[in-house]
Amino acid sequence: MVLEIVFWAAAGLIVYAHLGYPLLLWLMAALFGEGEVSPDPQGELPSVTLIIPAYDEEEVIERKVANARALDHPPDHLEIVVASDGSSDRTAELARAAGADRVLELPRGGKVAALNQAVMEASGAILAFSDANSYWHPDALRRLVDRFADSRVGYACGQVRFEGGEGGNQEGIYWRYEMAVRSMETRLAGITAGNGAIYAVRREAYIDLDPSRGQDIGFPFELTKRGWRAVYEPTAVAEEKMAPTVEGEFRRKRRMMWGLWDVMLKWGMLDPRGYGPGYALEIYSHRLLRYLTPWLHLIALAANATLLGDGWVYVLTMGVQGAVLLAALLGRFIPALPFRIAYYYVTVTASIAVGLWDRLRAGSVPIGWEKVEGTR
Repeated sequence: MVLEIVFWAAAGLIVYAHLGYPLLLWLMAALFGEGEVSPDPQGELPSVTLIIPAYDEEEVIERKVANARALDHPPDHLEIVVASDGSSDRTAELARAAGADRVLELPRGGKVAALNQAVMEASGAILAFSDANSYWHPDALRRLVDRFADSRVGYACGQVRFEGGEGGNQEGIYWRYEMAVRSMETRLAGITAGNGAIYAVRREAYIDLDPSRGQDIGFPFELTKRGWRAVYEPTAVAEEKMAPTVEGEFRRKRRMMWGLWDVMLKWGMLDPRGYGPGYALEIYSHRLLRYLTPWLHLIALAANATLLGDGWVYVLTMGVQGAVLLAALLGRFIPALPFRIAYYYVTVTASIAVGLWDRLRAGSVPIGWEKVEGTR
């Protein structure tokens, strides 16, 4: 009896995390959420500083600065700052030649430390941020900035469209699912995570995070606790190359997950103080349960194996779990989409557990980072 409860609880939480929560979110957003209202900015456009952190990005930095210069925003209201985090190549030189307003040559201190320093020297009322290999559509900045016409908004992120994946990476499919969820979260209580490719923060809402943290996972909940709204703007689009293979995506996510549990426990993501009921539901459903899925899968598999003699339903559920694992194994070698999706899901889920192992083994979260293009 106890094993049955354990199995069905674990299986039910997995299904809820991936399917039940989006359905519940859709219902709650429809009943209690804000409507899809187009921003209606009034008066003069605000001044914007676009900050580009870079580490050994000589291959892409000229194109990135040119892309920033081509954005649909008055040039006299747009400052472009490249924060070179101890680059050993020609990143700083090429950024200047490409037309960046300011290039900061900083000692190696990590991405977040570079961003914090750049903000101290920025002049814009809105602080926009972008990775060096993320290229914005011409109207992306305007769309993003329009969100701040709502005085409640402290953070806004845009949509990332991934290119590539010829080696089997299904990150693009995952992000389409993720963006749909974020659209509904925006209507209800605000998003629980952003992305490094395209986002902006109201200057008075910006906070200096510890260099071991990430802004994409830290800012939305931190600003929500401080009374701001964190939103997703799907019409602000950036394009970025994804890691061509699932193995490359695994390495990228493993690094991301290294500091995940510090964010949830040490830095207070799971502390409900400052959250409304809707945002607390989002944090515990979208973040906590999602990050518990490796262990929920292991619990469900072990309990199911023990229950195999207790009826045909457990034979069926074991067959389903076995089929997913077999499909994931075949997806390593066979390019059929269902197999590739299974391989991606199992590999990325495993990265959460491996990231925690890295954290426990190392005893701290590293502040270093690799150049973007090399990891995509």
